[in-house]
Amino acid sequence: MFSMKNLPAFLDATISRPIANNMKDCDILVQFCLAHLIRELKYLTTLRDKSTIAYSERLLKAIGEMFGIFHQREQIGDKAFAKAMDKNRKTFLAEALTNVPQTKQAQNLANRFRKHGDAYFRFITTPNIEPTNNLVEQAIRFVVIDRRITQGTRGEKGRAWCERIWTVLATCASQGHSAFDFIYQSIQAHFFNQPAPSLLAYP
Repeated sequence: MFSMKNLPAFLDATISRPIANNMKDCDILVQFCLAHLIRELKYLTTLRDKSTIAYSERLLKAIGEMFGIFHQREQIGDKAFAKAMDKNRKTFLAEALTNVPQTKQAQNLANRFRKHGDAYFRFITTPNIEPTNNLVEQAIRFVVIDRRITQGTRGEKGRAWCERIWTVLATCASQGHSAFDFIYQSIQAHFFNQPAPSLLAYP
């Protein structure tokens, strides 16, 4: 639907790892989705290899402790929160890179943590970044439903229209504004030769 190279350089986002693979040339900060990591680790606990199961359970325990700290943020204060989370981050990465089983699944996971370990903990130091992309998935859910029902478009103009209207709907919803009002103001601006309203500065 859009090119990753067109994303603004200042954008911070919580994304899934497959999407991150398409963003190697983008100068942006990303937070790998911990919910996806948890699902992956839970899958590894269903494999036959006992060492892989034990490895996955160690990491799941560390993530559980991290979320326990995460939910105490307001009670313990920002300074204590950052210190506790950084300690947990170091503990988690140490567990992830120590005594790694020789199975393909475990080795792949460990290599990912060697290359992108910090991307799983960006939310600790970056404001407004969440540890999961649940909100992102909710924001684009209607896009997936619409595409499935309408079967999408065949031309460039139709594709551009869908990209723009989906962006308006998702952005207005996240900001708590009326998409109808924004579209109405945009049409008025067009007919009266006035500057178009901006989603970034929409009141």
